[in-house]
Amino acid sequence: MRNSLVLGAVIALIASGALAQTQNQNPPAASGPQNPAISGSTSKQVEAPVKGRNSFTEGEAKSRIEKNGFSNVSGLAKDDNGVWRGKAMKNGQQVNVSLDYQGNVVTR
Repeated sequence: MRNSLVLGAVIALIASGALAQTQNQNPPAASGPQNPAISGSTSKQVEAPVKGRNSFTEGEAKSRIEKNGFSNVSGLAKDDNGVWRGKAMKNGQQVNVSLDYQGNVVTR
């Protein structure tokens, strides 16, 4: 009988530990990054490019600008503020275009 009580107590402790773990689970991770700079989201509108250390290569900058509906992207050069600047076509008009380190595309 003594062994039965000990065995029952051990099983109860194990079961309560397993139950506690299933009740305290963290919510599942979101699918994909939530930061617009990483996710490529264009829902955030900015008035001017953000100054900062830009890690985009010229090819990546051109691709990002084209993904935002621009064509004929040319003359890209990174300025002293880390902003890629150049010219592009959108809706049949040539515009000055900028890409900051956060991935924001801004026209003037």
